[in-house]
Amino acid sequence: MASFDVRPDIDAAAEKLSSTLGAKREIQRLPEVLWEGETVEMLATGIYGKGNGLLAMTSMRLIFLKHGVLSQQVEDFPYSKISSVQWSGGMLSGSLIVFASGNKAEIKSIPKADGKDFADRLRAHIATGAAPASAAAPAPAAGAQQDVGSRLATLDQLRAAGAITDAEYQDRRTQILNSI
Repeated sequence: MASFDVRPDIDAAAEKLSSTLGAKREIQRLPEVLWEGETVEMLATGIYGKGNGLLAMTSMRLIFLKHGVLSQQVEDFPYSKISSVQWSGGMLSGSLIVFASGNKAEIKSIPKADGKDFADRLRAHIATGAAPASAAAPAPAAGAQQDVGSRLATLDQLRAAGAITDAEYQDRRTQILNSI
């Protein structure tokens, strides 16, 4: 596999991927969407919505990242919001279905070698409550790599997913705007 030299945890997870096809840009951009103190445990490639992207299992949540030339898509699923996981494998690839907060997200075309292990580890996370049990999700890391617009977009996604309350949303939005 290719060497990415992004961060030790991301590099270790990327080395285990059976294929990085369609996810090299996302691997490079992953630190921009991670929260402070969040580490990457496992990666997989797949198709969600309108394109290829990267599925990342972290110490705090499940993230799907698609970073195209013209658009970026980030969707995350805090472990506390995931109620169940389904894996269905075919000959070469399969689909992972995540049920979270009354919604269903299906990530298709995950290489079979990665998908089954990914689903099993994700089930273990939600079964044991391995994610930190805090009342609020941590604020995204404020760094030079992450501009205010993308931080606000991530915050909007967290509120839409039900991961934070409206009060937490307003508080974090104010913090982000005050950091300018």
